[in-house]
Amino acid sequence: MAGVLRGPRLQKAHTHVEFLLQQLVNGITLGGVYALVALGYTMVYGIIQLINFAHGEIYAAGGYMGVILISWLFSQGFPPAVCLGAALLLAMGYCAMLAMAVEKVAYRPLRQSSRLSVLLSALGMSIFLQNGLMLTQGVYDRAYPTEMVQGGFEMGGAVVSWMQVIIVGLTAFLLVALNLLVFKTRIGKAMRATAQDKTMSALVGINSNRIISITFAIGAGLAAAAGIMVGLYYGSVRYDMGFVPGIKAFSAAVLGGIGNITGAMLGGLLIGMIEVLAAGYISSEYKDVFAFIILIAVLYFMPTGIMGENVDDTRV
Repeated sequence: MAGVLRGPRLQKAHTHVEFLLQQLVNGITLGGVYALVALGYTMVYGIIQLINFAHGEIYAAGGYMGVILISWLFSQGFPPAVCLGAALLLAMGYCAMLAMAVEKVAYRPLRQSSRLSVLLSALGMSIFLQNGLMLTQGVYDRAYPTEMVQGGFEMGGAVVSWMQVIIVGLTAFLLVALNLLVFKTRIGKAMRATAQDKTMSALVGINSNRIISITFAIGAGLAAAAGIMVGLYYGSVRYDMGFVPGIKAFSAAVLGGIGNITGAMLGGLLIGMIEVLAAGYISSEYKDVFAFIILIAVLYFMPTGIMGENVDDTRV
């Protein structure tokens, strides 16, 4: 019968399908991490119209806190689940406090200043934090315990590691929890009110400084979780690991519509998927380029992003 694949052609088709499924699994895993980091960018921008370029270094700090805590807890004989859970909670708390301190020192005093001043402050804080990690943790990679999470299973010819399952599951949990926090709680209502109109929200008793600090803390907590998951997935962390993923996550936030939480989630998944598929089918040597190509294309053809909205002159 015409069109029926036989022998080597059938085997080759199966190989292509399995390779595609593998790339899709890898893309979802990577995209989930980008989505978590992108949420920090989009939340901060949504509430104070600021691009927090120090956010990538918060992500790196979370990775380092994770390797310190997990290595110590694992050496004490605690089960892997306890090590991971405790490290996530403590690292997220540490990075939340770090981000609140950054906001208070580098951004709050400049809130009424020009956008250029705030931008320079953000870049300076990024350099400061990165060099702080280099001086305190060294220039060499720090390895996570590789025996923490091992093994996996096959699904449709694709190999899925347990670490990928943990990353996707934890990412989904955090994204759902964030949506519930923002849209179903009083704090979330105060965040949305402050983002819409700081003056009017202050008139009804909302402390905008407190809400902005909480926003920084939430975004930093998500970035810290992403840093730990990346460290476990790739096996190590490095002091400058936050720069390139930070730019890619910013690209994801722009792609989804900067200031839109759902858009940041969608943008992160799309960036991760595009990067993995491009690396698999085009060239892995240029995989970092594709995120920047997407960023340029979106800014040129669709400046508000996939789920963004037009922003009037009173907010820019």
